[in-house]
Amino acid sequence: MQFIKCVNDLQKVMHSIVSEDSTHYRLVQAQNLMQIAMKRLQKEFYQILSMNRAHLDPESMSTRSSRTSRSSISDFEDDISPDDDVRAASDSISEVEQVSSIAMADLKAIAECMSAAGYAKECVNVYKVVRKSIIDEGIYRLGVERISSSRINKMDWEALDMRIKNWLEAIKIAMKTLFFGERFLCDHVFAVSESIRESCFSEISKEGATLLFGFPELVAKSKKPSSSDKMFRALDMYTAISENWIEIESIFSFESTSPVRTQALSSLVKLSESIYSMLSDFESSVQKHSSKALVPGGGVHSLTSNAMNYLSLLADYSNVLTDIISDWPPPTKPSLPESYFDSPDSDDPPAAAISTRFAWLVLYLLCKLDGKAKYYKDVSLSYLFLANNLQHVVFKVRTSNLQYLLGEDWIVKHEAKVGQFAANYERLAWGKVFASLPENPTAEISPEEVKETFKRFNISFDEACRKQSACVVADPKLQDEIKVSIERKITPVYRDFYEKHRSGVGGQRRVGVFVKYAPEDVENCLSHLFFGTVDSGSSVSTSTTSSRQRHRA
Repeated sequence: MQFIKCVNDLQKVMHSIVSEDSTHYRLVQAQNLMQIAMKRLQKEFYQILSMNRAHLDPESMSTRSSRTSRSSISDFEDDISPDDDVRAASDSISEVEQVSSIAMADLKAIAECMSAAGYAKECVNVYKVVRKSIIDEGIYRLGVERISSSRINKMDWEALDMRIKNWLEAIKIAMKTLFFGERFLCDHVFAVSESIRESCFSEISKEGATLLFGFPELVAKSKKPSSSDKMFRALDMYTAISENWIEIESIFSFESTSPVRTQALSSLVKLSESIYSMLSDFESSVQKHSSKALVPGGGVHSLTSNAMNYLSLLADYSNVLTDIISDWPPPTKPSLPESYFDSPDSDDPPAAAISTRFAWLVLYLLCKLDGKAKYYKDVSLSYLFLANNLQHVVFKVRTSNLQYLLGEDWIVKHEAKVGQFAANYERLAWGKVFASLPENPTAEISPEEVKETFKRFNISFDEACRKQSACVVADPKLQDEIKVSIERKITPVYRDFYEKHRSGVGGQRRVGVFVKYAPEDVENCLSHLFFGTVDSGSSVSTSTTSSRQRHRA
């Protein structure tokens, strides 16, 4: 500081001499002395930068910047002058930060002194060389390297996915530490001149930042086939840039760093186009799914589970997707009956565009499932298939962020449809069993009518159990609802009829011939339904045996 004071005094003397006599011999002496002083300060500037690399690293600078921002709004800042702020703060921070504070103050003082003496260029050159090496090294350590699009196209997905994961971590550190810290240090050291600050920071950071923000564009433009993995990685990268956009504009606010902002924006645009293309591919893949293979037992189709897993994960990115699809045209209505279109209308306000898009994606799936249900020869099984698959859709909606996009009304409406499908299945699959039982099970009827009623029930119940034992209802809630509904329509009526008329078929031997099931056997058979167990014969024979044993007793 004493040396710099002497240099400043020398400069004042030179101005005084020039004002009196610009040809005075002492002016030449002063100029020679000034050159010696500038070389000494230039060397000192380099030494401070080099010896304090660990204390002037971007992480320390970013931490200091945050602390300075917080303290600037405190009441205790009022008595601290701008020139003394760093030294005053050093009293309350760690020893390491004290070292960096002193180094920053010395660098700033030297930069101001050399600039005032007309030697700013020499000072700036030293700064650029030292600090650019730190940024370049930081970018390299973050795993960001120059890579061509042809090399990306040759990579297998696992290798590219690893690079994307590294990039997602890199951008966090680069924005919050590397570039943020460097901008803070540069602004502090060269506070005397905005043009110098811009020149320094631009040359130091532009190459590394452009490299960082150029990678997502290369991935977006790659010829990798559409897949859920690529979609979600693209969304992750889009999110990372979007969430850092305010910082990008703030840190790279200079005109000379506009290529960095342009590159970041270009990556956003290319990612947006790639995401929308993959979203369209997903729509198309659902609509064009042509497999006629039947799901055993009317269970959940792989198309349903895969599509809903995909959509429920997509819903986690609804904020990002809102930005992406807001400017794209609404989907085209397929040629379907008007009754299908009970999802949000595509003419909704722009704010509802994302909800509309997701509603249509689910609608495409439901329409396709409706077509696949027709491949079942057994109509009751087709209704069970629809109930199973729609229940799975509703479950995934209710247990993911889809519930906020589609709304409670959508969920309630489609839960009601599940109930309708289940009721249709029940009516077609178990209707003969219901019809075999009398409306008034305790009414007085002839022995022949009693025998005939038991006979009809045995035949219809055997047939229903045999056919329906292979059926599957994976959702526990839906399974219980269907079972309870069937049991309520059969067991109480059969129990009343059984207890009233069992003795009317004759002696104990004849009871075993006509009365095949006790009420407990009926309950047992019904309780084993919807697990996809084809071997129902053993359960029926077991029930019959136990029934006969109870009759003999």
